[in-house]
Amino acid sequence: MRLGGGRRSRRRGMFLIGVLTVMLCLLPSNLVFALNADDEIAKIQKAYENITDVSGGFTQKSLIKELKRTDTYKGRFFIKARKMKWEYGGTSPQSVYIAGADIVIYQKNEKQAFRSRFDSNTYGQAPIALLAGLGDIRQEFDVSAKGEHILLLKPKRPMANISYVELVPSKGEFPIESLTIVDALSNRVDIQLSDVRINTGLDDGIFKFSPLAGVNVFQQ
Repeated sequence: MRLGGGRRSRRRGMFLIGVLTVMLCLLPSNLVFALNADDEIAKIQKAYENITDVSGGFTQKSLIKELKRTDTYKGRFFIKARKMKWEYGGTSPQSVYIAGADIVIYQKNEKQAFRSRFDSNTYGQAPIALLAGLGDIRQEFDVSAKGEHILLLKPKRPMANISYVELVPSKGEFPIESLTIVDALSNRVDIQLSDVRINTGLDDGIFKFSPLAGVNVFQQ
């Protein structure tokens, strides 16, 4: 009797395991990955708490869907608190300075610069500026997982030039590997980071725009 009861108990145990396995397989994929998304956001925000400055390289690919054209840019970026600078290289070098609510776009070859107000509605002027604000992602975005490696960020409030953002977390010291910004017209800006360094003691002078003689500065 004991042996028969033991076999029945084992069969019941195997049956329960089978039921649980089927239930897990039937769970919606977004539910399965929800905890992963929360964990990744927590890691990113925890990392930002210990970062005083960031610098590195970037490759930016901008797809203009209507023209079926992709432009590629490379350069360097620098972030310190609310001060930021991006240097685009190539045949048309351009530097972007952001300090608080001010943005300056300096076009070296044309000897001109444009100064205007910067906020979340003008990220299209400098999409990589999103990096500086990702220390508190949940304040501006609803976050979910897209597959196993991508976080999908949708603005809680309308943002000009941003329909959603795809973010790939990094396992390095800086928690972000790349990001993609998509607008309402399905135009895309892909930004891949490289050689990222944190807490190197960036000098404040890096973020100061000091135009050379002969440079025209326009207020917009």
